[in-house]
Amino acid sequence: MMLSLFAAGYGVVAGLLVSRPAYRLAVPADEPWRTACPAGHPLTGPARGWLGPARCAPCGGRAPATSAASGESGPAASAAAASGEAAVSVPVTDPAADRAGQTTDGPATASEPRAPASTAPEDLPGAEDPDQRSGPEGPTGPATAHAGAHRPRGRYGPRTVAVSLVTGAGCAVIAAAVGPRPELAVWLLLTPVAVLLALVDRAVHRLPDVLTLPLAGAAAVLLGLADLLPGNAGSWPGALLGGAALGAVYVLLFVINPNGMGFGDVKLALAVGLALGWYGWPVLIAGAFAGFVAGAGYGLGLMLLRRAGRKTAMPFGPFMIFGAFLGVLLGGPGPL
Repeated sequence: MMLSLFAAGYGVVAGLLVSRPAYRLAVPADEPWRTACPAGHPLTGPARGWLGPARCAPCGGRAPATSAASGESGPAASAAAASGEAAVSVPVTDPAADRAGQTTDGPATASEPRAPASTAPEDLPGAEDPDQRSGPEGPTGPATAHAGAHRPRGRYGPRTVAVSLVTGAGCAVIAAAVGPRPELAVWLLLTPVAVLLALVDRAVHRLPDVLTLPLAGAAAVLLGLADLLPGNAGSWPGALLGGAALGAVYVLLFVINPNGMGFGDVKLALAVGLALGWYGWPVLIAGAFAGFVAGAGYGLGLMLLRRAGRKTAMPFGPFMIFGAFLGVLLGGPGPL
């Protein structure tokens, strides 16, 4: 019980540091990592701004300036307020009225509602909240600019509290399943990185090499050290074979259908295979199969809800990580 509580506390603290790198890494493949908050303030802090809370102090410490006459907010209104310039009322022309030969001068009022010139998808009834979308305009993309009505000012990236709680719960469950064995330290160290990978892949359908390859290397080295300590319940040679085997399977899947399998998934398969292979071939097969089943079930559910089609792209990394998590729970021998 105490071990699980300790693991949960560690996971909660580690999870607090996941949202900022998730925000920085969640960019398309042809773009550099983010170096500023959505408002443009540079990200500073330890490790060149990679570590720290997902909160911008300049954005959180001030309210956006608003022009009382025009209702404008943001940098333009702030500049106008600083220079002492009065807001200028710009005549607004209603397209419908213009077609009828009428022109409306002055801003629209509550008694004269006017449809916007263009209707964005998020303005449509029942449209998806932009803060909840996955992809470049999802929780870690430009849509963060629209999150002011839903989140505390200055926050960006995935919701820190939710990420922290999920990471803590995952660490606690792993500790209960594995017990006080050397490999538990390995799983606890790798869990926050796995959560980070799942968040990035969900946001932009990308598994960055700066995470997948070091994750595989760290898993191999750390499990090798755990194999040297007494009381471990796995096999380092088995882990190496598992990583190679699962990696080879994903390479084959990528060659057969490059459009259905990203090469980032192939690289992630090395780390997943190492973790599952540590406990033997049955756990490796069960964990890998669980990932495929979870991904297929999710895709089928989206199709039944008419939110996706047969050719809709879907991030597979989170399901690979979910399969590895189930495999570790299945292979974990429990308390000594």
